[in-house]
Amino acid sequence: MILDYIGVKEINGSLIVLDDVENASFEEVVDIRMDDGTMRQGRIVQMEGKRVVIQVFEGTRGISLQNTRTRLLGHPMEMPLSPEILGRVFDGAGRPIDGLGDIFPLKRANINGTPINPVSRIYPKNYINTGISTIDVLMTLIRGQKLPIFSGSGMKHNELAVQIARQAKIKDANENNFAIVFAAMGAKNDVAEYFRRSFDESGVLQKVVMFLNLSNDPIIERILTPRCALTVAEYLAFELGMHVLVIMTDMTSYAEALREFSSSKGEIPGRKGYPGYLYSDLASLYERAGMVRGKEGSVTQIPILTMPNDDVTHPVPDLTGYITEGQIVLDRALDNSGIYPPVSVLPSLSRLMKDGIGAGYTREDHSALSNQLFAAYAKVMDARSLASVIGEEELSPTDKKYLEFGKRFEEQYVNQGFNENRSIEQSLDLGWTLLATLPREELDRVDDELLDKYYEKAKKQLETEGERASQPAAAGQTP
Repeated sequence: MILDYIGVKEINGSLIVLDDVENASFEEVVDIRMDDGTMRQGRIVQMEGKRVVIQVFEGTRGISLQNTRTRLLGHPMEMPLSPEILGRVFDGAGRPIDGLGDIFPLKRANINGTPINPVSRIYPKNYINTGISTIDVLMTLIRGQKLPIFSGSGMKHNELAVQIARQAKIKDANENNFAIVFAAMGAKNDVAEYFRRSFDESGVLQKVVMFLNLSNDPIIERILTPRCALTVAEYLAFELGMHVLVIMTDMTSYAEALREFSSSKGEIPGRKGYPGYLYSDLASLYERAGMVRGKEGSVTQIPILTMPNDDVTHPVPDLTGYITEGQIVLDRALDNSGIYPPVSVLPSLSRLMKDGIGAGYTREDHSALSNQLFAAYAKVMDARSLASVIGEEELSPTDKKYLEFGKRFEEQYVNQGFNENRSIEQSLDLGWTLLATLPREELDRVDDELLDKYYEKAKKQLETEGERASQPAAAGQTP
């Protein structure tokens, strides 16, 4: 039996309240018919006996207290799914906005997902090549991992997201079993158009599923956007056997929408006004990454968030760091100096990279090289601090070599073009070339066998290039 509830008890922001509702369920979807015959959708977000609070997706403007008809649909919000979803663009609530018509679904899935049994999870091991040296060598992204990017307002995280989506490759994956799900939350119109145009021009749009929630869209859709995106990712990964990379930006916009929604429900606020359940809410999104035993596919997440005032202790980056397996931190000083991508090496890490690199995955020297680059760059920071106190002229010869190494490291290794796609071998070889500018006795994180094989080769190559550069061109000859 289908029942329509006529009238609304109360309207508060994006919420409406109904009394005497029978057999309602939490998260159940409802249809709301207005006086003029137009339809809106909502979902039940709070229940107190027979009183229910409904969140209206399109907002409550124009809703009548007397004549509005509300119908409970008996199921949670669902996302239509089929293989033809690849290459499509949706709004934040999963409705097509690319002009190509509706999806004809093979199935519908609850956007809240189903928990993955921890016993059935497979430990992530294989790596994803992004073509970006700092990420691939120093904080390697592992398939099935969740590795966030901590950025700041106005920095180039959007460009970095597009570059990763364009260049990402998984070993043993091809165009038929690799896909990207891209979710933008609270994006401005020009930013959303930039994402769409960039994917289209680079030719990767056919393997991308895009969800665009704009800054002028209702905040309710912003809360749904990552859930719709992850539902699609799980379908592609665990039912179609694809390897899926999910990029979500900006998680701070999502958290602020959650704060506004929580406030409208009258919930007691926590730190900086965010709801006390922000941690568990973020975990319900991030923990949908991984690999499942018996399934070929995988879901890897790169959430991007902007830190208000570049404060890493802000609740959103703070809680994200607890849930995820590392972080990539962008540095404003590097960004201001024109270095792209402005990855701050020392506070960045990938906790799972140790099991997905080395012989059989990347190369035998990867782990030792990574450790040595970290150690050398840490000494660069110490030398710079000392130089700011006593002056660069008073530094020891070794400290001066570290200063030179640090300059080269930032200009040649951290810095690379937006369209520059480096293979893992190129990134590793470049790392050895930079280490060759330091004395061998300073490389205490690498064993002699690897030094003999890689360091000496890079040293000889540097010396050869130096000799060529020092030889003046013969008179009358073109150099």
